[in-house]
Amino acid sequence: MDHGSVLKDLRPSHDYFIGIDSDGCVFDTMEVKHKEFFVPNFIRHFDLFTVSGPARETWEFVNLYSVTRGINRFPALLRVLDMLEKRKDVIEKAVSIPQLPSLKQWIGQESRLSNQVLRSYFETHRNIDLEQVLEWSEAVNDDINRWLKNMPPFRHARMVIERTRSFADTIVVSQTPYEALEREWKEHDLKKFVNAIAGQESGTKSQHIAYAAKGKYPDNKILMIGDAPGDLKAAEDNEVLFFPVIPGIEDLSWKNLLNEGLERFMSGNFTGEYQAFLITEFRKHLPEKAPWE
Repeated sequence: MDHGSVLKDLRPSHDYFIGIDSDGCVFDTMEVKHKEFFVPNFIRHFDLFTVSGPARETWEFVNLYSVTRGINRFPALLRVLDMLEKRKDVIEKAVSIPQLPSLKQWIGQESRLSNQVLRSYFETHRNIDLEQVLEWSEAVNDDINRWLKNMPPFRHARMVIERTRSFADTIVVSQTPYEALEREWKEHDLKKFVNAIAGQESGTKSQHIAYAAKGKYPDNKILMIGDAPGDLKAAEDNEVLFFPVIPGIEDLSWKNLLNEGLERFMSGNFTGEYQAFLITEFRKHLPEKAPWE
């Protein structure tokens, strides 16, 4: 399936468009996925048992508790390794931290950062670095698919999604693999409310919005809902609106969207002071500097 073409081929059936992130936004799965699946496989596949404590703390900071929350797993991997290498408590143990130059090269030339695309690249650029990364990433997916089930959406998230069906075309905008997204949205009977599901195979979140909505709807009738700076960037890159689901107060955020945000969106009163307030509150919860720095 050409996932990018699916988005480009979408045609408006309503006057409004909404893009919604999934992990950590609709579903309360982000922390459990990183803490129980990404981190253990990261430590195991990159032989970081000697510094498992700093490795876990660094991974969680990059992926959950900072301005890089929600970024694609492959740039996240490089950022974690770079930060880990500079930590005093890691330097003192004289541990060799992987550099992964081949992964850096691939990320520099590819926008569709998925397992499938990386495996295709690996077939013609075989080396130990890429093999190690693929084994890690595929192990994460296998473990999540095997073990993670019955994680319901935030209560008010379901209410918002059900309500928007009547006035907006809606897609899932995520950097999670498509297969996992489809399974989760089907499992909780939410797939019927969206026009399409866009995962990492479809490109960046900014590209998802550009392909599916930009130029098809007025900018002030396009809304991105998300819990990470990458979601805000997708909105800003396309000069459209953004509503934050703030980590730690997710259900309250959805409740505020249901009770006030949607009405402002539909009435044209979202831009300006209200939008600025939302973004300011969102940024307060995601620091740039790590606590050990």
